[in-house]
Amino acid sequence: MPIISAPQDFNTDDLFVDLRRFAGHPLFLKCEGFNFAGSIKIKAARSMVAAAERRGDLRPGSTLVESSSGNLGVALSLVAASSGYRFVCVTDSRCTLGARQLMETMGAEVRIVTEPHPEHGLLGARIALVRQLCAERGFVWLNQYENAGNWRAHYETTGPQIAGAFPDAEVVFIGAGTTGTLMGCARYLREHRPGTRVVAIDTVGSVTFGTPPARRMIPGLGTGIRPPMLDASYVDDVLHVEEADTVRTCRALTQEGFCFGGSTGTVVSGALSWLQQHPDIGTAVAIAPDLGDRYLDTVYHDQWVADLYGEDLLEHDTTIRAAGPGR
Repeated sequence: MPIISAPQDFNTDDLFVDLRRFAGHPLFLKCEGFNFAGSIKIKAARSMVAAAERRGDLRPGSTLVESSSGNLGVALSLVAASSGYRFVCVTDSRCTLGARQLMETMGAEVRIVTEPHPEHGLLGARIALVRQLCAERGFVWLNQYENAGNWRAHYETTGPQIAGAFPDAEVVFIGAGTTGTLMGCARYLREHRPGTRVVAIDTVGSVTFGTPPARRMIPGLGTGIRPPMLDASYVDDVLHVEEADTVRTCRALTQEGFCFGGSTGTVVSGALSWLQQHPDIGTAVAIAPDLGDRYLDTVYHDQWVADLYGEDLLEHDTTIRAAGPGR
């Protein structure tokens, strides 16, 4: 029986969902949302805070500041609350209401950026505000975009967990945001399971892999600035997913009784499309970063979906299964 004294000490590491009935292929989904932060970001938050404490950057009474689209902000909120730090999360208007409310409930201050940077969009504006707060108030910025603790957390946990559970996996699908999860897992698999392909799943409109910027409304994956920690040599393939297909996939999964977040819908949608193009591939694994409860006012809200992607998306049968997104 696990007994913990801090919320970041608990995570369900060995839960996989068998999606063969849904995907028409041996596809297993590693579920990372069963912890007190509700997402995979608890791993990076715990790793980066612990490293900052070891370096002496964080002391009693310190104030953390971080740019986040939502999930890391929630994770840092609970770590800060349990460790005696103050925390300021700089996010933007795409952050879900549920994530903002949860951060504030745990005592964090949430700053919402509404005007994008002229070149680097909302992410650029968020980072500019973080730098301003550090200069003016001496806040401690963990900088998830360049912090090695971000990817190292997954090199030490997520990667080995996948390799241990599925040593015969031929391909692993990983969403690309800051690329911490992607880089940590990819590095581990390259060293310990070199026969396993790593496919990065990004969203259309993200500049991570050199594609042009465009509007993105679902937080989690994609970015307006190429992630500094990305080393594309560890990635075997990249697939970009339209946000409409993310919504379709999320909603189709609910017909199986699984309510996942937008990032998961993007990863599963990309995995289905890639597997259709590679029918000879055997066992496949994908990472589900979070659950769907924080997306009830966006991905699962009919009016929000209709306003952004059109009424037609709601009218179509969302049972994707092996037919693939949008087919």
